[in-house]
Amino acid sequence: MSIIVRPSTKADFAAVDSLLARSYPKLLKSDYAPSVLVTALPIISRARPGLIACGTYYVGVDNDQVLAAGGWTRDRVRADKGHIRHVVTDDRALRRGIGRAILGHTIETARQAGVIELECASTLTAVPFYSSVGFEVEEDMIIELAPGIQFPAVRMRQVWQ
Repeated sequence: MSIIVRPSTKADFAAVDSLLARSYPKLLKSDYAPSVLVTALPIISRARPGLIACGTYYVGVDNDQVLAAGGWTRDRVRADKGHIRHVVTDDRALRRGIGRAILGHTIETARQAGVIELECASTLTAVPFYSSVGFEVEEDMIIELAPGIQFPAVRMRQVWQ
């Protein structure tokens, strides 16, 4: 397997959307109650066109197949702070270093852009993954996805100078 990590483009929208829709239900199943997933998945497992085209969202591709995606965006208040965004790995390609390649590229490009702090709202499932690449748990949090639809998550942070 030879993964190529590159910035996503509008042409990747359908592949990322399909990846999220296929993988999130399987990956999150063991850590979330069905009652949470039934309301949250239709919201969180959809690609966002603005994010796909932002220039700091990346796809991991092998043989023209998108196997992972994720990226970062700059904080609206602090120029030296960024936010990890919508990271996903194909559930059939776990433990092959693809997610780590995406996140490593994301961290490196954020650093090169002058970011000294990255924050993420991790799913309960992904906490060990983010911890393995240097993120520290800050606090449990609830994300209000829509009125009455709450999603448990964990705020994590990585800071460097």
